[in-house]
This record gives sequence, structure tokens and C-alpha cells, in this order.
Amino acid sequence: MNMKRTFGAILTILGIVGIIWGAYAFVMGGDGAAIGQYTAVVPFVVGLIFFFAGINLVKTTKDQT
Repeated sequence: MNMKRTFGAILTILGIVGIIWGAYAFVMGGDGAAIGQYTAVVPFVVGLIFFFAGINLVKTTKDQT
């Protein structure tokens, strides 16, 4: 496993965490989350960017032989 695939996997995991956190904060509406309902859009969008960038990096990186 090379560095690009490892970095892609890390980005994908961070993206999943950001998506889950943003969705949870949006649904809770500021009652149980650390951020407000409409501010939760920021980690959600950043999570989407990280997720798709990581998936694309893993998918387009060729294996070294």
C-alpha cells in the first residue's frame, strides 16, 4: 500500500466523520450538539469534500509492483 492510498483512506475516514457530525448537529438543532443547526452545514460540506477526494484518490491510484 503506497502513501497516496493511505492518505486517501485517511481522507475518506475524516470525511465520514465530518458528514456524520454535521448531520447529527443539524438534526439535533443545537440542543445536544456543540454547534447550531445552520452552522452544521460547514462540517457537512467539508466532510463531503474530504470523502469524495479520498474516494477519488484511492480509486485513481494504481498499485505498485
